Amino acid sequence: MARTSFFILLLLLSIVCLSGAMKPARPSRRSRARAYVENECNKTRYPSLCIQYLAVSANSTIQTPQQLAQAALSVSLYKALQTRTFMMKVAKELKAMKSKDYQAVKDCLDQICDSVDQLSESVRELHRLERLDVAGGDDVFWHISNVNTWIASAMTDASTCLDEFSGRDMSKLRALIKAKVLNVAQTASNALSMFHRYAAKYKP
Repeated sequence: MARTSFFILLLLLSIVCLSGAMKPARPSRRSRARAYVENECNKTRYPSLCIQYLAVSANSTIQTPQQLAQAALSVSLYKALQTRTFMMKVAKELKAMKSKDYQAVKDCLDQICDSVDQLSESVRELHRLERLDVAGGDDVFWHISNVNTWIASAMTDASTCLDEFSGRDMSKLRALIKAKVLNVAQTASNALSMFHRYAAKYKP
């Protein structure tokens, strides 16, 4: 429980940093920031989803690939945390009912828990990379590889979870779970895309 609280605190701190202490921006600067976010989102695999979640945060502080990668990764972690909380509640209820759907939901929950851990590691590693960028160091590509690996693994775990809910004929509950997990996979995909653009500046 303490570990989960730490992750949530870390996420909230990231969002606060991105919001620039919630100071209102001049319309022109806000418009430029939103245009920048929308332009970058249109390069991702799921542009509409990207714009939906990131354009609302498009204040004057989000003007660089680094800030956009931070925001995208924070959104992905937040969605994974929400989905885990929902699925833990559902799994508990299904277990009490001795439902035939319990095992599928439990297996999917295990995958989402792994996604939360991996995205949390990615957030921490991105912060390490940013500090290294300021201080200088020789481990830049190692940190980049770590972030890539963890985000990709989170996507894989979410996709594995989706395998439990394949087919067209499913209950409303299964359809809802599938939609939430798909959201995690897609926001993680967008976060990886944003991170690749940020990391590109380190290429020799």
